[in-house]
Formats: sequence, structure tokens, C-alpha cells
Amino acid sequence: MVFDPETLELDFDDDSLTANTRVAYPLDAISNASATSLGGHPKNIIMLTCDAFGVLPPIARLTPSQAMYHFLSGFTSKVAGTERGVTEPQPTFSTCFGAPFMPRRPEVYGKLLQAKIAKHGATCWLVNTGWTGGAYGSGSRMPIRSTRTLLTAALDGSLADAKFRKDPNFGFDVPVSVPDVADVLLDPRRTWEDEAAYDVQARKLVNMFADNFAQYVPYIDDDVRAAAIG
Repeated sequence: MVFDPETLELDFDDDSLTANTRVAYPLDAISNASATSLGGHPKNIIMLTCDAFGVLPPIARLTPSQAMYHFLSGFTSKVAGTERGVTEPQPTFSTCFGAPFMPRRPEVYGKLLQAKIAKHGATCWLVNTGWTGGAYGSGSRMPIRSTRTLLTAALDGSLADAKFRKDPNFGFDVPVSVPDVADVLLDPRRTWEDEAAYDVQARKLVNMFADNFAQYVPYIDDDVRAAAIG
């Protein structure tokens, strides 16, 4: 998007500066907008990440404290096509998955999310669309069909009935078996030919999370501090 100061017009088709553009407009420009600007409370909350290390499972269930932890961490990867100058995935931590747009301290938003999840009984899921079977360059992207199947199961409530295991690296719950999804995909370590190499990569990512989260430790409650890793 480019603004022409002479005509005072915006060209939304011009991606010469960036392909990732945001724009704001008044609610009265939306024909079916709610007059109160309020909606109901969700039963499920999805946090989307793209793990270029090939460590995270395709989906994980988070407690309210873990949700705040991962919300504050904002781990994902910059990928080609969404970031200017990026030609291969670059792991990054973007607070609240949108650091540039948070005027208050991150913990304010994290505590608000944690409280609302707990109050309204919502289930928070961390969905990874990144790499499996290895890191970028050796593994492959998470099968989109599997991602869709897992999301559907989470949203229709059937995933809640699955058997879960505790992830040894991050402590969140991961389903062991889901219909129409290969069991091996749900256990990232099993997708690697060299499981010892996976362990090294996992520890590397865990340490990155811990180093990044150190900035928030003085401002968080004990339950979230306990959810921290590393």
C-alpha cells in the first residue's frame, strides 16, 4: 500500500514497499457491524506459530498460565513473502504476537488474556504450521490437511476427548492420537531420523524461550513463572 500525497489517495495494490499492510477504518463503514462492538466469548482460542526448528508439535493444549506464557513469548518465524528481505525462515519472538502495536506493558495484556480464559472456561490451543521431521532445510512443512483436521477437532470439541501426553520440553498437553492424523506427526521427536539431533534442537529452542522470557519474570505471578521453561 502506498499513499500519494498529491491525490491524497491510497493504492492498495502497490506492494513495492511491503506485502504486509494494515489499515484502519470506522465501524460505520461495515454494513453488518455490531452497534455495541461486542461479541460473545469464544470456547476456543488459537495461537498460531511457525516453528522453523522442527521442535513444536502441530497442536498443543495450554493452561491459562501457559497461554499467558506463550502469548508473552510470541514465538514464530518470519517467512519469505510476508517480511521484506526475508528469503528463508527466521525464528523471532514478537511479544503478544504483535509487539509494535502494544502501547502498554505486555504483562497487562497477558494477565487480561489469562483471566478471561480462566473466567469463561475457554480452551487455548497452540497450533504450529512450521516444520516437521527436521528444521528448515532438512524437514518439511507441516501437512496442511493435518492442520485443518486438528483445528476442526479442536473447534468441534472432539479433540478434548483425546488422550494427551505431557510434552517434556514445554510442559503443555499434546494429543497422542487423532483420527485422520498420523500418530507420528503428533510426536515431533519421532519424525526425526536422528532423535538425538532433535533433542539438541529442542534444548536450543527451550533456551531461546528462557532467554527471551527473562525480561518478563519480574512482572509476572508465580503461576506463570512456574509455567516458564528452561
